[in-house]
Amino acid sequence: MSFDFDTVPDRRETDSLKWARYRGRDVIPMWVADMDFLSPPAVVEALRTRVEHGIFGYATVPSELVQVVVARMREKYGWEIEPSWLVWLPGAVPGLNLACRAYGEPGDEVVTFTPVYPPFLTAPPQSGRTLRTIPLRREGGRYTFDAERCAREISARAKVLLLCNPHNPVGRRYERAELERIANLCVARDLVLCSDELHCDLILDGGPHVPIATLGPEVADRTITLMAPSKTFNVPGLNCAFAIIANPELRAKFKKAREGIVPSVNALGFTACLAAYRDGEPWRLALIDYLRGNRDLVQRFIRDEVEGLSMDDVQATYLAWIDARRLNRDKPALFFERFGVAPYDGRDFGATGFVRLNFACPRDLLRTGLARLRQAVRSVGSEAQALP
Repeated sequence: MSFDFDTVPDRRETDSLKWARYRGRDVIPMWVADMDFLSPPAVVEALRTRVEHGIFGYATVPSELVQVVVARMREKYGWEIEPSWLVWLPGAVPGLNLACRAYGEPGDEVVTFTPVYPPFLTAPPQSGRTLRTIPLRREGGRYTFDAERCAREISARAKVLLLCNPHNPVGRRYERAELERIANLCVARDLVLCSDELHCDLILDGGPHVPIATLGPEVADRTITLMAPSKTFNVPGLNCAFAIIANPELRAKFKKAREGIVPSVNALGFTACLAAYRDGEPWRLALIDYLRGNRDLVQRFIRDEVEGLSMDDVQATYLAWIDARRLNRDKPALFFERFGVAPYDGRDFGATGFVRLNFACPRDLLRTGLARLRQAVRSVGSEAQALP
């Protein structure tokens, strides 16, 4: 099947969070993780049919969707899950907050690795917990976990570890051995492990995604895995995600923490999720091919056409993590906005001097955005060249 990722309706006068931020300005938004592609035809058609029914009452999860998710875990990862392990949520961010609230006591520590998606940093304090961050380590031209530092710095007050796998924003698809080090640490320290795996279907380097809960019974017994169709199939605004929790005690506490706070998934969210997982695979495969082309374009551009920026290979996600520290700007994203392109500033991820650039857009738009990035860097001129 053929899908068109180059022709996209103009989003500037819609209710798009991504584009509304710069309404009335000639700025290309490349910040939030929201793709500028039409959602899969199968999803659009399923939603059209559901809308034509004309009634939008409270919804329960379709039994077919549960079966599809169970089958998906088996076929993709050899992971045998039970339907009862699924807890449906209106997004992964509520799941992160629930994991912080459900386990331990106020003041206990929640550990995560930086740089990381901003809700990982805000969920612990919002839940009355203390945030402890451990920087990822650069090794062999990529980010990985600093297991020795983890062992030193995780205190007895730590109760929960928040993991991002694949990692947003650094684009890592973690290998089994890397994940085993973290899993073993959680077992040794008796930590609940909440793993955000929303980008698991956006692997660009051809390697396998390894759900950390599949590393063994001891690991599965303490793991909450968060997944959703939102990033892969471009339906984040329909608010449908799920947690996979094998341990009944952990699952009961997780459900208890959501009472009166977190709403149920809406009818259109369930409809989109089912259509995406059941019928969207041809579109997903075409998307991956297109994203690889965009990734390669960004990587060549950053490495060969501009001085003052650098980045690692993007193994997964559609997000480029760009080191702009040589430009000597405290808020490089604001600097780039002056030249008409808007990435996400790294300080929100715990890394001043970096930016995250979303390259999930039509290629011509990406080329324009990169050209504006180059113009911004060249404006710094000899100043950037003189920095170490």
